[in-house]
Amino acid sequence: MEASRPPSSDVAHYLGAVRRHWWIALAATVAGLGVGTAVTQSLPRIYESSSSVLVQSVDQDTNAQGGRTKGSVNLDTEAQLVGSGAVAAKAAALLRTDAPPLELAHAVSVEVPANTTVLVITFMADNPLKAQAGSHAFAEAYLRNREETARSQLDKQIASLNLKVKQLTGALTGINARLAGARRGSSVESNLLSLRSNSQNQLNSLTGRLNELTTTTVGAGSIISDARLPESPSSPNTLLDIATGGMIGLLLGLALAYLRERFDRRLVSAVDVRDRGRVPVLAALDERTTPNFDDVVQPYGPGGRVFNRLRNEVLASLKSDDRVIVVTGTSRGSASTLVSANLAAALARTGSDVVLIGAHLPDSVVDAAPLARMLGVSAVPGLSELLAGRVSLNRVLQRTARIPSLRVITTGGSATAAGLMQSQRLRDTLDALRRQGGYVVIEAPSTSSSADAQSLASFADAAILAVELRRTRRPALLDATEQLQRVGTRLLGAVVLPRLATRGVTTLPAPAVTLPPAGRRPMLDDATQQFSAIQPERVEPVPAAIRQRPAEGEKVEDTAIVDVSSTSVPDGDEK
Repeated sequence: MEASRPPSSDVAHYLGAVRRHWWIALAATVAGLGVGTAVTQSLPRIYESSSSVLVQSVDQDTNAQGGRTKGSVNLDTEAQLVGSGAVAAKAAALLRTDAPPLELAHAVSVEVPANTTVLVITFMADNPLKAQAGSHAFAEAYLRNREETARSQLDKQIASLNLKVKQLTGALTGINARLAGARRGSSVESNLLSLRSNSQNQLNSLTGRLNELTTTTVGAGSIISDARLPESPSSPNTLLDIATGGMIGLLLGLALAYLRERFDRRLVSAVDVRDRGRVPVLAALDERTTPNFDDVVQPYGPGGRVFNRLRNEVLASLKSDDRVIVVTGTSRGSASTLVSANLAAALARTGSDVVLIGAHLPDSVVDAAPLARMLGVSAVPGLSELLAGRVSLNRVLQRTARIPSLRVITTGGSATAAGLMQSQRLRDTLDALRRQGGYVVIEAPSTSSSADAQSLASFADAAILAVELRRTRRPALLDATEQLQRVGTRLLGAVVLPRLATRGVTTLPAPAVTLPPAGRRPMLDDATQQFSAIQPERVEPVPAAIRQRPAEGEKVEDTAIVDVSSTSVPDGDEK
């Protein structure tokens, strides 16, 4: 079972996804900022103005248990009264507006600062003057309503007391009349005197309370901070709305980047190969260090230093008896050709005897004989002639002029080697090369285009994957590693290359194909006879030369030259 990754690796994976798909997050953020700006511009402007009212206690005020203030005023109740219909009706009258009172009540809000008896009344309107007038009107209406309510309660108490005083006064009059007719010293006189004393005391108490109420001044409160004219709208908040839109866009962009990373099967960086493909990266080339198909890279250039480090890592990973290394690609193309040729050159520069075997049959005419062009050797005879039994091993081994320790076996002149990668002749050839004591680098086709890569890997001691970014997909990389595991070949790691551009066809100075006269069919000549006059260091642009063998005594009249090479001969290689 696969071991779980540490949290730091997960964080690095998510950050890598954002880094690779940063344009999605950026586009979503810009879109969010644009939407936030558009929404801000479309929303109506709202202005707010506030008035602070100091609420004074009146006799009828009672604070509920657990109220917000310790006094007798219940500010929670007063805050609700500000938005009541009675106050809204009075505010509408003060504003002289035809708007319904309930509509005005919806535009007002009340706040109660902690540990105070102050109400902050805020009114919202579509222009500053209406906001200021509305806040003042509701503050004034609230105080008037509170004062009227207090005065009404006071008048009711005075009326009730006057009624009781009147009743007691009449009762005392009746008691005095009865007392005048009572016999002195009798029990009736004693009872009437006691009753008159009690009634007189009650009358005196009611009269004192009545005098206190009639002299009471009702003070419902006052405006301690009147409404001001607002200078800027409170809503919409431009900065807040734009920032909110940008943040929502950023979050959406990050989610889209993660989803694209989750469902995108392409490999776009070396980190993808390492994390998503679970393959160690031995070397990573970029556009500056990636070699072309004209020649192997120079040892002291940027690309040469990369392949020198690759050589060191490969040598450190090989066992003492490991000699054969297969380089295969994970997608169609020439990535394995570039890696194998430059790796073989880097190994040969150390003085080791290295044999490079080209077993990658070309996918098209344009891709013909890439190793011959890169290393300056003859395109034929090669591996196809060797496996077909036409030539011997010594005949196909060609030593490169500039790297004497490097010998090359090219792909050959035809595709007759297809299906022979499991032949005993290939096994015997590799055994013979092993006995010579050097290293053997096999340029294999991609695992996605042919089963020959798996067949060649079964003969090798170690394997290297050439991964071409933005062309290789994750399933192809996983399939390549699985193919190597099934044949028991140890995978050293991957060499990551950027997507290689399609090569064009250029003109070579030497003829490649000779067209036959009309009415004659071409015949394949013996490879040795065809190229007996070709120098080893000369570049041959095609895998085989096909020419018409004229009949005895017949002259060849017309000859045409067809160039199928993709590059020109390197400088200094042509004599």
